[in-house]
Amino acid sequence: MAQRADVVFRRAGADDAGPVAGLHADSWRRHYRGAYAGAFLDGDVERDRLQVWSERLSRRDGTTATILAEDDGHVVGFVHVVFDEDDRYGSLIDNLHVVADRKRGGIGTQLMAHAAAAVAARASGGLYLWVLEQNTAAQAFYEARGGRRAGRRPVQPPGGVPGRLDGSPAALRYAWADPATLVV
Repeated sequence: MAQRADVVFRRAGADDAGPVAGLHADSWRRHYRGAYAGAFLDGDVERDRLQVWSERLSRRDGTTATILAEDDGHVVGFVHVVFDEDDRYGSLIDNLHVVADRKRGGIGTQLMAHAAAAVAARASGGLYLWVLEQNTAAQAFYEARGGRRAGRRPVQPPGGVPGRLDGSPAALRYAWADPATLVV
């Protein structure tokens, strides 16, 4: 699973924090309006994401994996997995984002396959993620890849700051009992 077409997949390192944070912030701006406060999305989101990704990508404790999709040296997507996060559901896909103009081209599917392969190599149990209830396109994507809805909860505010939420958004859990079903 090294590459597909002109996209190369690799593990992220500390030097990748900037591009990952930029893509993450852009994705939130496009898809999280109505759940996250406009002032946060239009203001501090990129700085917040850079702080988060700088910390995440500098850790090398084996509890996570971040896999990048690159095209001509540019990050076009990424997935972040937290191994064995939940006793019942297994490992958590904490983030999956693809640049807007590359969606529906197979990158998200390949990133999920890489995440599933990383889980199979490192962790036990299933794979799951949380998606905003308002993000019906992402829900359709996960359902098309065999994910089953397995719960609902209030969205946790970014950085634990309640003012970063707009109202009381909810998230839906999607789960795969056998991550191997995602490996393509």
